[in-house]
Amino acid sequence: MLLRNKYDKETLFKKLQTENFERKTLSFYRYCTIHNPNELRDELYEEWGNLNVLGRIYLAKEGINAQLNVPKPNLEQFINTLEAREIFKSMPFKWAVEEKESFLKLKIKVRNKIVADGLNDNTFDITNVGNHLTAEEFNEAMNSDDTIVVDMRNHYESEIGHFENALLPKVETFKEELPVVKNLLEDKKDKKILLYCTGGIRCEKASAYLKHNGFEDVNQLYGGIIEYHKQVKEKELPNKFVGKNFVFDDRLAERISDDVIAVCHQCGNPSDDHTNCANVGCNLLFIQCSSCKTDYKNTCTPRCKAIIELPEEVQKERRKGSKVKKRFNKGLEHPEALRALIAEQQKNGFNL
Repeated sequence: MLLRNKYDKETLFKKLQTENFERKTLSFYRYCTIHNPNELRDELYEEWGNLNVLGRIYLAKEGINAQLNVPKPNLEQFINTLEAREIFKSMPFKWAVEEKESFLKLKIKVRNKIVADGLNDNTFDITNVGNHLTAEEFNEAMNSDDTIVVDMRNHYESEIGHFENALLPKVETFKEELPVVKNLLEDKKDKKILLYCTGGIRCEKASAYLKHNGFEDVNQLYGGIIEYHKQVKEKELPNKFVGKNFVFDDRLAERISDDVIAVCHQCGNPSDDHTNCANVGCNLLFIQCSSCKTDYKNTCTPRCKAIIELPEEVQKERRKGSKVKKRFNKGLEHPEALRALIAEQQKNGFNL
């Protein structure tokens, strides 16, 4: 079996449209010792490829971090292949809130870490993590005046949804966020710290990092926002998360509440729908309302709109050696900067 995808995006999308079965989207992670992640990678690719699993999985010597979807008829067999390995037994799954097309292909990559955190794990005890709280316990803890709630996600995630009164660091990466959060909380070591993220994995490392740096009452939302929403619905608890939960697959977000707390980066009207600029040489992740999506043809500026209207061969030639994609890929901290760029391009005729 070929242990990598060999089809282009268009072919994969067409193949997905012909499926006559449901898929279940889930995520899971575990910090554990994997002695030979490259060997395990090939084993899992073959096993899960045969089950038509799609998704993105990271393996490292420190563990596994997976977001994927599985054909419903193959779900039990998939779980059995995972549980067959002692290090993955009794894996807690986080099931998607909204079931849409989430992945087109299977990608399993070996990395140095399952989440890039920039830390030297040999300098502190990564197993000394914070207290795990259920949704009910998290809600109760939020009511205290001595509690500080910290969003351990990036700015483009929290922009469309977050917990009420949470501290929202303006960062683009988890690696950048850890020292920022530590500095923001430096004079609050006597407070109860509540951490949360999408599925819990970032909080595992963040809580251990904060405890190592002198924070004693460190707590984390078990299972993250995904598990929180599940427990809120099952137990009919008050929902203190407003807006959408950003997810790292083709769905881009799951709606947790009906609140729309963000604005379109192009026109400023209420919107919380993310778009990746259709100009692949740009690929900017930004918020775009349905009206602007139509006007700009899924692009971020008049310049990018003009580029996607060029012949594909010309677009490919323009992208050769371009560093634009490295700059435009993570989202905007200041949407007004994009609106200013649009105005400037319109004024100057956006010469190509």
